Amino acid sequence: MYDPTVARLTYRALLGRRRALILGALPLLLIVISVAVRALGGADDQTAADVLGGFALATMVPLIGVIAGTGAIGPEIDDGSVVYLLSKPIKRSTIIHTKLIVAIAVTMVFSAVPTLIAGFVLNGNGQQVAVAYTVAALVASIAYSALFLLLGTVSRHAVVFGLVYALVWEALFGSLVPGARTLSVQQWSLAVAQKVSGGDLVTSDVGLTTATVLLAAVTVLATWYAGQKLRSLTLAGEE
Repeated sequence: MYDPTVARLTYRALLGRRRALILGALPLLLIVISVAVRALGGADDQTAADVLGGFALATMVPLIGVIAGTGAIGPEIDDGSVVYLLSKPIKRSTIIHTKLIVAIAVTMVFSAVPTLIAGFVLNGNGQQVAVAYTVAALVASIAYSALFLLLGTVSRHAVVFGLVYALVWEALFGSLVPGARTLSVQQWSLAVAQKVSGGDLVTSDVGLTTATVLLAAVTVLATWYAGQKLRSLTLAGEE
């Protein structure tokens, strides 16, 4: 279920100089914003929740998920180098699982860690806001990585479609349109965060049980279908 060689190659692809700079830009911006907000307005629980919810979870986490998820396999499919990987005696499911683990790890590091730091900067974790949104970022990282890894296997325009989803659906409709919220990874992860915070600052339109089931279902189904697509690609190449 996990291959160290595939993992090493995937880490190298995701953390190359150019992509690492892109991955680090949003977390750095979040921390800079948090420092500025704290310096100008002092510690405020509601402000902390607004910054972490409005920027970190709604924008930063899905965008990092796009970069990590699609970047874990998309470029290899686009340039044809995936053929060399598929020629190795490695199960296709192992390749997908390994790349998913790497994508999740990268997304978590570049999203959850800066979210925690920003939360402590903003209000010192008052009302568990920092921890709650960090947990939400961790949970969302798993679902986003699976979704965007799948996207990387089915489309040559995975990054474009991923950005549209992250910026339009999650950041806009998922935050503003009531009906769309129930189909938003952001809202599902907020349901978990709401349970962690135990207060009124972190809320979700989706119940915890429903959110948990949907997060698990999306992750499992996306991973399974990505494996099926990779298997089909192998068969086409062999033919």
